[in-house]
Amino acid sequence: MSDHTSETPRPEDAPEGSQRSEGSELSEMSERAGRPGTAAMSKAAMPEPRGAAAEPPKVPVSGQQDGPQRPPNPRQQGRPQASAVSRLRPANPPAIRTATLCSVLATAILSALLLGDGLGPNLLIVAVPAALAAYFAAQAAGRRLRPWTGVWAVGGLALLAVPALRDAGWPTFLAVVSAVALGSLALHGSRSWLGVFLGSLGLFSSITDGLAWGGRGVRERMAGSRGRLGVVFRTTGVAVVLLIVFGALFASADAAFADVLGNLIPDVSVGDSPWRLFLFVIGLVGAFAAAYSAAAPVRWDGITVRPGKASGRLEWALPLIVLNLLFAVFIAIQLAVLLGGYDKVMAETDLSYSQYARQGFWQLLWATLLTLLVIAIALRRAPRGRGNDRTLVRSVLGTLCLLTLIVVASALRRMDLYVDAYGLTRLRISVAAMELWLGVVLVLIMAAGVFGARLLPRAVAASAAAAVLAFGLVSPDGLIAEQNVQRYRNDHSIDIDYLQGLSADAVPALDTLPEPLRSCALKDIQRSLRSSDTPWYAKSWGEARARGILRKRGPNDLAQSCDASRTSGGGSDRGGDEDDQYDPYDPY
Repeated sequence: MSDHTSETPRPEDAPEGSQRSEGSELSEMSERAGRPGTAAMSKAAMPEPRGAAAEPPKVPVSGQQDGPQRPPNPRQQGRPQASAVSRLRPANPPAIRTATLCSVLATAILSALLLGDGLGPNLLIVAVPAALAAYFAAQAAGRRLRPWTGVWAVGGLALLAVPALRDAGWPTFLAVVSAVALGSLALHGSRSWLGVFLGSLGLFSSITDGLAWGGRGVRERMAGSRGRLGVVFRTTGVAVVLLIVFGALFASADAAFADVLGNLIPDVSVGDSPWRLFLFVIGLVGAFAAAYSAAAPVRWDGITVRPGKASGRLEWALPLIVLNLLFAVFIAIQLAVLLGGYDKVMAETDLSYSQYARQGFWQLLWATLLTLLVIAIALRRAPRGRGNDRTLVRSVLGTLCLLTLIVVASALRRMDLYVDAYGLTRLRISVAAMELWLGVVLVLIMAAGVFGARLLPRAVAASAAAAVLAFGLVSPDGLIAEQNVQRYRNDHSIDIDYLQGLSADAVPALDTLPEPLRSCALKDIQRSLRSSDTPWYAKSWGEARARGILRKRGPNDLAQSCDASRTSGGGSDRGGDEDDQYDPYDPY
């Protein structure tokens, strides 16, 4: 008998054989449950009361199963699981630097002072300290500047130049949204399709963590330098008092200095304090989120999408080949129309010139979008089993992309006829620009089939940003006014009511109209500019140019009646389209 059993007292009533059987059963149970046998023996060695019968050991449910299983830990069950974003984010960033905090504070103050009066060059001014905050945070975390990061950052700043140049609100909105998306991509640096999409929105995932990170940095500095904070506050207060006192004296002494000072200092009143406070919070939260994303970016490329199940060759290729044949037949008919002339088509179809132009564009636009969807699904289900499957995929999809490019050209030609019949509007120039960008995407897909698809997601994102930038720089409202003025010179047809709703970017073109159309077209624009006193930091170059043109006009030049000068908004003497007095498909 071992030393361990000899020291253990034995019950008098229990026979020796029962003790051995109970110990053997307990040892077997401890081996099944995965626990040391000594623990089971020590539990079995406890003396039982006299006269009590020995009970067989109760085997737990986990011991009856095939494999060893541990009971669940209640502490682990109560602990919250890490979110998907926290698993994709690297370790906690280093402590926030003083330079980062100062840049964040400057962003919040400038947002409150400058952004309350409209959008213009002030967006670029506010973006500078926000970019510096992200730069200092990335430098503290040891991140290096990569080529694509520089591309996204430069592109985002370039897009913010659109509000500084153009007065129209709709291209400004597109530019600001695209600038935020590019800035988020610059901070996260994704490269896959899903990573680029989520990376463009990833800035919002850092709002909560960024505020907590910045709050810890502020508390640490306040706890370690309470005496120095008092010195800073006193020095700042004295400087502000001196500026106010002497600035007021100089402004009252010289009118030119007062005018310059009044233009430079933002006009802040008590009535718009809630609005200014809201802009301060927005600037503070955005700058902290950008800095935290730069210090600890989320690796969105870690979210992987399983490739689709590969289809057989015949199952995959036959529908696409049929679609290619349909595209080829349509393109052949379009070529026949181009060679035979539109007069023959209109005679055979009983369609007017404008109806033929209006009928086809929207269908071709949808055909282009659906083709891109078909290409995406086909690439996901493409055969991958044999060596020459890649050649098959390139041949079939390359042919489809090439035929779709010809469809894009046909759609743009339809839009040209459409504009020639009815004039250019915001909706028409927008969808035409979108169709042109879809053609660029098709070219990029074809290039990816030849050179590889590794850069395709970022190339598509860059092309979209470049399209938005070009769209804003060409001044859409200016182009609309120029085309309608030229159309009036050709066939004396113009829609003054529509042109009155354009922005100040259209003033240079509308100023060339003969009177009284010139005064009628500029009446509402001049009234809007006179009623608004926009400061320099919220005034675009387009607005400043329009004010300069309208300043040369006498106050009574716009007082003429416009009712007798209005002409038909639609119609054209081309193709005998006399019944189309307006375009019901474009209310904008």
